[in-house]
Amino acid sequence: MSHIMIAILVSGGLFSFLAVIMVIADNTIADYGEVKITVNNDEELKVEGGKPLLKTLMEEDIFIPSACGGRGSCGLCKVKVNTDIGGYLPTETPWIEEEEQKENIRLSCQIKVKQDVEIEIPEEYLNVKEFETKVAGIRDLTHDIKEITLKLIEPETIEFKAGQFIQLRVPEYKLTDEPVYRAYSMASSPSRKNEIELEIRYVPEGICTTYAHNYLKEGDKVIINGPYGEFYLRDNDRDIIFIAGGSGMAPIKSIITFMAEENIQRKAKYFFGARSQKDLFLVDRMKEFEEKLSNFEFVPALSDPEENSNWEGETGLITEIVDKYLESGENKEAYLCGSPGMIKACVEVLTDNGIPDELIYFDEFG
Repeated sequence: MSHIMIAILVSGGLFSFLAVIMVIADNTIADYGEVKITVNNDEELKVEGGKPLLKTLMEEDIFIPSACGGRGSCGLCKVKVNTDIGGYLPTETPWIEEEEQKENIRLSCQIKVKQDVEIEIPEEYLNVKEFETKVAGIRDLTHDIKEITLKLIEPETIEFKAGQFIQLRVPEYKLTDEPVYRAYSMASSPSRKNEIELEIRYVPEGICTTYAHNYLKEGDKVIINGPYGEFYLRDNDRDIIFIAGGSGMAPIKSIITFMAEENIQRKAKYFFGARSQKDLFLVDRMKEFEEKLSNFEFVPALSDPEENSNWEGETGLITEIVDKYLESGENKEAYLCGSPGMIKACVEVLTDNGIPDELIYFDEFG
């Protein structure tokens, strides 16, 4: 038995070694020369072969949404590939449904441009722009969330829907040897066309969050691109359920600000989950919205309030609080922003209370 185990370990090690060699060879030795990308049967791009499709398109000023910056962990950067480029990679299949595979939908961050290829992308992606901005302000919202205000330089204005997101480029620094992109929802109103606000929560060793919290300074130049996303308020008369936690506040704040500016008096409840009082922020701003919007109610809830605190609000998991307040799902739609686990749990509560899946819109982040 020991000889069999040794043989298995040796074989496994050999295969792993060969896999590493193949990756190194593909990245350093292989020369694919100039290849052609045809976009939507119209535009032809002549590019250097060998790079991921997502990065190659970005270098040609065609921006595909990618919340994870090309790590294959968000599933957003989907494109239709009309050329045979080989089978699906293990890093793609968790994100691409069976029906999508039949239509040759691929993750652009995972496939490399090694030959002439024809792709199809939504026309709106061709209208996404890159913006040069300057950091106009940085302030602490909580112990681990910063609000960063970016003033647009070129172009000077941006058009977006409340709830959409941009991608922020982090330059080379201690944690990365090349520029990387991360997605952040805009917290400001679309009416402020010459600047945007971001709410960035610190994640230890996170490339972008570490840069934003520990390196970024007022006056620094920052490159962004956008806008992206289908997370925005639908135009109807349904009652609204908002649910968020942490920096998930950003797109919800943008939508509620838009509602206040446009005097949209739909009935709405905003459930915001936090661990303790130190994790709550913009409470006064939400109270101002309650005064401007007669049918709007802000319901913060703490899952673990500090002992001997003066907290008099709701206590418990946000799913418990939503279930407590939600009498029925009739004539309601919901907008959720938070971690995948929070989103999944909230969707279950909402559907159990009668809100159809197709009326639950969410923006999830890892």
